[in-house]
Amino acid sequence: MILLAGPCVIESEESIFRIAKSLERYHNDPRFDFYFKSSFDKANRTSLESYRGPGLEEGLRILQKVKEDFGYKIVTDVHESYQVPIATQVIDMIQIPAFLCRQTDLLVAAAKTDKIVNIKKGQFMTPADMRFSVAKVLKTRGCDEVTYEASKKHGVLLCERGSSFGYGNLVVDMRSLPIMRQYAPVIFDATHSVQMPGTGTGKTGGDSSMVPHLARAAAAVGVDGFFFETHFDPICALSDGPNMLKLEQLEELSEKLLQLDAIK
Repeated sequence: MILLAGPCVIESEESIFRIAKSLERYHNDPRFDFYFKSSFDKANRTSLESYRGPGLEEGLRILQKVKEDFGYKIVTDVHESYQVPIATQVIDMIQIPAFLCRQTDLLVAAAKTDKIVNIKKGQFMTPADMRFSVAKVLKTRGCDEVTYEASKKHGVLLCERGSSFGYGNLVVDMRSLPIMRQYAPVIFDATHSVQMPGTGTGKTGGDSSMVPHLARAAAAVGVDGFFFETHFDPICALSDGPNMLKLEQLEELSEKLLQLDAIK
């Protein structure tokens, strides 16, 4: 089972290492293909006053230190094409943010690397239309097929993170998982799927109590992995706190997901 986990954004070197230390069990567990996730910049925050992160240079320095000290594979978001060759000196998986899943130049830049590319489905996208984003990466890598097998071979993933449902809410249509799995292995982003955007406060809300329910449902439907943003104290997190899991919650939930995955 692929597992992407870590804090939404790099808040400080101290907090990153505290969380990274707590995630060692997943790196050491052969049942997981573990990637440590955190962002050096959150370029799509609601408000200009919201915390974005330490930036490209300092953020990658910290992620490189995590990689060296813990031996983790690293995944992080890139928002612009120029960031790709710089970030890939450190990271093992490039994550394309949901709002940018149709950005051709960014997808092509990611495809020109030898890294895994995880494309998050836009909240505004139908699951079937994500095959065109996958095709941009695959064709750049010399593959004309858009199939699960081709994407697995060439390192392309799709990530479900909910769809806009009116104003201020997201829903997960579980039909999207088998639809997108026709085109690529699928990661279920259980924490972003419980976001409640557009609260009018300049910050995105969420309901983390729903994360275990959606994750178990996705495991029952069938996915290739999970994405969880996690923190030692989500209430104090500088980004996405309302939808993040506490570190101890992730331990219990991950075991249940493995059991469900074994059944299918």
